[in-house]
Amino acid sequence: MGITKRELDQAYAQYKSRYGGSREDYFALLYLTREFEKTSEQVARNIAFGEEASEGINAFHVDIHRRNLYLFQFQWAAQHQAFKEPLRRLAREGMERIFCPAPEAPGRLLAELRNRLHEDQSVIDKVLIHFVYNGDPNDADQSATLDALREDLEAKKYVIDRSFPGREVTLTFQFISNETRGRVGGHTRITHRYDLSLPSSIVSVTEAGEALHVGFVRLLDLYRMYREMGQRLFERNIRAGLDPDGPINRKIRAALADVVEGKAPASAFIFNHNGITIAAEHLEVDDDRIHLTEPRVLNGAQTITSLTKFVESSEFAKAPAEQADRLEEVRVLAKIVTHAQPSFITAVTINTNRQNPVDPVNLRASDPIQLEFQDKFRDELDGLLYERQERLFASLSEEELLEQGFEPSHRRAMEIRRLARTFLAAQGEVDRMSRLNEVFESESQYRSCFAEKYLKTDARRILLAYKIQYRLNKVAREIDGAGKGYWYVPRAKNLLWALLVQGVLNQAKLTAWLEGFGTTLTVEADFTQELLSLGVSKVRHVIREAVADPKYKEQLDAERLSFLRTKALYARCVEVAEEKYGWTKQGL
Repeated sequence: MGITKRELDQAYAQYKSRYGGSREDYFALLYLTREFEKTSEQVARNIAFGEEASEGINAFHVDIHRRNLYLFQFQWAAQHQAFKEPLRRLAREGMERIFCPAPEAPGRLLAELRNRLHEDQSVIDKVLIHFVYNGDPNDADQSATLDALREDLEAKKYVIDRSFPGREVTLTFQFISNETRGRVGGHTRITHRYDLSLPSSIVSVTEAGEALHVGFVRLLDLYRMYREMGQRLFERNIRAGLDPDGPINRKIRAALADVVEGKAPASAFIFNHNGITIAAEHLEVDDDRIHLTEPRVLNGAQTITSLTKFVESSEFAKAPAEQADRLEEVRVLAKIVTHAQPSFITAVTINTNRQNPVDPVNLRASDPIQLEFQDKFRDELDGLLYERQERLFASLSEEELLEQGFEPSHRRAMEIRRLARTFLAAQGEVDRMSRLNEVFESESQYRSCFAEKYLKTDARRILLAYKIQYRLNKVAREIDGAGKGYWYVPRAKNLLWALLVQGVLNQAKLTAWLEGFGTTLTVEADFTQELLSLGVSKVRHVIREAVADPKYKEQLDAERLSFLRTKALYARCVEVAEEKYGWTKQGL
């Protein structure tokens, strides 16, 4: 049985005068005393009572008998989102602060932890990171946001390796439920470290400390990295390899074949290839060689996947040894980025993936806020999949959908483009709705569109606004047929969508609509009828009165309709709706 609220209250009342802190801090005290059969005095010094631990943990324990170091993050909550910021802190700076040379003015908990590490270093064989809360550990394990942060954390294992020189200390990560004692994770990681030849490299360092090493690496070294790391090597790449039979990859394989067959020198490949870009957690230079830790390919996945297909083809397997040896001589230009924060890496990824046409939407697919929307819709809308990556829904089997917490009975997924237009419609940005690429390319427009406030919005409100798009044609035709003088409405669908969103959000029946229509992408017949009624009875009159303004009427009479896609007309429509029906501008 897990720790109860009553027990938490009792522990707080009993020990608060001794240890201070908040009621929730005593969750850690109760858990550690039970888990390791210790007294409160024995574990209290290992808990951050009332202390904001910037390392992302709030407790630790060293078990010398099991030879384990436990790092804990306790949350007296049932929502896995509570782990987002602590996990980010642990991945971004916490591991260095714990295992690297002492930071200036460490907090009390960190100072205590570092003392124990110094004393017990020889008896620690495992580092276990446990995130404990009152929710279902499967929900946390399936979170796209937490999974991305966990990968960032696991890439820091090299920091542990340096702290325990000459020893293999494993790293394990788990989410644990206080209520059921269930646990999910067990992601034990090795450190991916490679020794590469990089002769005559040059280095450039920014004012902020990001470093760029440029030189020529052996192509087959990249192949060997991929064979060991698999798709993990491409975690930061936006496309993880283009169509293997597409023109780009066919040309790469043809160029390699020319080298192997002796039709072209190995040195020629460098001149005809744009090169690759790699991010690494750490890089050490030793004369003409480098030691690369936890590499991630930012640009060049198509080169490596093409090389892999070529090397593993039956034709290459049958080639004479002297031909195969020629491939060892092929080098490629490599740019290696180190000492960079995730935001810097994201910018490099986007800017180095422009030589092949890339939809601006795809450049944002792995943005942290997109991962959070994926989690939000899955958790709040009965397992609905948010398709932030192109063709994600079609690529997943029913079994894979279930494993990731999505409900296969949903016949379609919420799509990133359509969601962007939904947010723009709710904001009244009718002009930007038809310039979506610009929204995804501009950092300010993108952040404004996918505003963080929507992560706190009732997901059903977003879904209702989203579903309106599937009935815009029908509503426009109904308005056009409801009387004379509405012929232009079918040409103003963005405006119509934005006004229907306001009409829905201003409805007295909104609560009932959220319950009846707000959990599935199916556009129910009753909801369709409500939209038709709203469009004909109110929205059409709002639009007609707004376009009667002389500055719009002249353009309408001349059939110059670009004004229908302006934010100014939308603002005038909102004024009319307030005057006629008492609507107020509502946000999602």
